[in-house]
Amino acid sequence: MTVKMDKVFCYKCLEDVDFVTHREERTGTIKSEKYPYMRIVARCIHCSEELDVYNDENLKILYDVYRESHDLISLEKIREIPEMFNVGKRVLSSLLGWGEHTFTRYYDGYIPTKHYSDVLKKLYDNPSQFRIVLEEGKQSLSEVAYRKSTLALQKLLVAEPTPIMNAAAYVRSKKNDLSSFRLQKLLYYIQGVSTAFMPSPLFYDLCEAWANGPVYREVYYKNRDNAIDESFSDLLSDDEKEIIDCVLECFGRYDGDTLVMFTHSETPWIEVRGDLPPDAPSDRAIPLELIRKFFVGVRERYSMMSVYDIRLYAQDMFKTVASAKNIAATRNT
Repeated sequence: MTVKMDKVFCYKCLEDVDFVTHREERTGTIKSEKYPYMRIVARCIHCSEELDVYNDENLKILYDVYRESHDLISLEKIREIPEMFNVGKRVLSSLLGWGEHTFTRYYDGYIPTKHYSDVLKKLYDNPSQFRIVLEEGKQSLSEVAYRKSTLALQKLLVAEPTPIMNAAAYVRSKKNDLSSFRLQKLLYYIQGVSTAFMPSPLFYDLCEAWANGPVYREVYYKNRDNAIDESFSDLLSDDEKEIIDCVLECFGRYDGDTLVMFTHSETPWIEVRGDLPPDAPSDRAIPLELIRKFFVGVRERYSMMSVYDIRLYAQDMFKTVASAKNIAATRNT
């Protein structure tokens, strides 16, 4: 049980209160079928009344149980597919021979039928299948859109031990509970910190301003396919490992969602995304110079003498994110 110092309104106490959270097994109903699931429950610390804090999260948990029980593709994987192939949602529907808005509905949370789910799982699990779809439907694409998807596909199917792959291998070897989000954001901070404290960055690969923050496309999909050889980490120097260890100590303590919120409030991602809709796929690269300028600015603002002083920035970012979450929770009550 965790005490949350997040003021929300309690309809029994008739005032804003702090609350405790824990998990409780409940039963939900979807399409007249009942499914047990572990609900996140928030209760008032004064009267123990259940509060409406995690409704959206709990609905997703229930839907995930339903998807798993029927062997349907997860919502997370559905939302990765447009980014994987650098293709718009409507265009993807067209390539698959579906209605214009079919994929968009699934992207927004509608549960696909088994047939549609199997088609999407096939693309997700075997990217080479997209080559067939792309070639068969390329007449309906612009030349630019076709080239972008082709390039994205090529990057998915090729791997080698490069500096960024070496760094990714080292991070994987150090973190047993590493989600894809965490790996991507930790690589971003490794690059940013190295530009501020080393003569040159640890790696020069450009990250893209995806909806969920900075992402190194090749690493993303190689990690997903478990195609990163952790022995690559042996190719790093002691100085390079020290930079990575520092980032893991200062930023690696936070989960992927929190690190996403970190990057969403930082200049490099914000500037490159510009006026794009929040969930829009994008292959816009974040210039390395923009990252360097930002992190050099962080170093100067905190008067950092050592690379480990980056913890001061990480701590402040967490306080900012936690405060934003509290405000959002209050507004949703």
